[in-house]
Amino acid sequence: MADKSAKWKLNTTGKYYVDDQCIACDACCVEAPGFFFMNDDEGHAYVGKQPHSSGELEDCENALQACPVAAIGSDGEKS
Repeated sequence: MADKSAKWKLNTTGKYYVDDQCIACDACCVEAPGFFFMNDDEGHAYVGKQPHSSGELEDCENALQACPVAAIGSDGEKS
């Protein structure tokens, strides 16, 4: 389970975030490309945009489920 206290500063404020357990596998970027992005310099993903519609939420939930190291959280701050 992702840890809010260890999330990357690049994450946009909101429900979803990526923490420091990310292994840069790119699964989240494949599942929700408009929301998850890769920081190639530091080797981790981050949330660049928060979802709003039900379809967008579904994409982000799919990304969360696809993460092999549980580095994506869905208990972040309200945007």
